[in-house]
Amino acid sequence: MLILKKYKMTEISDHRFSRAYEMACNTGLKFPPDIMLHFYAYYKKATQHNGIYRPGNEEDLRNGFKANALLQVENLSRDEARIKYVEMVEKYIGEV
Repeated sequence: MLILKKYKMTEISDHRFSRAYEMACNTGLKFPPDIMLHFYAYYKKATQHNGIYRPGNEEDLRNGFKANALLQVENLSRDEARIKYVEMVEKYIGEV
């Protein structure tokens, strides 16, 4: 997991977070599944308004991995998840 080192809670604006999401969606880079799951979990946690999102159909292996990734970020606040998401984009894709 990445450490909250570079940003203070108030430093991740909506614009910066949206820009990070846009960069992640439009990158041509390929990432290992564990990195993709971190992107997924931080984004979902950062954008959920009523608690943690849980994917349906637990029998599906892919959804099982998603649910596990979400459990790993369950104790983060939305702001912490936003920070970690932006940090991941900057680490793996480029400056936001």
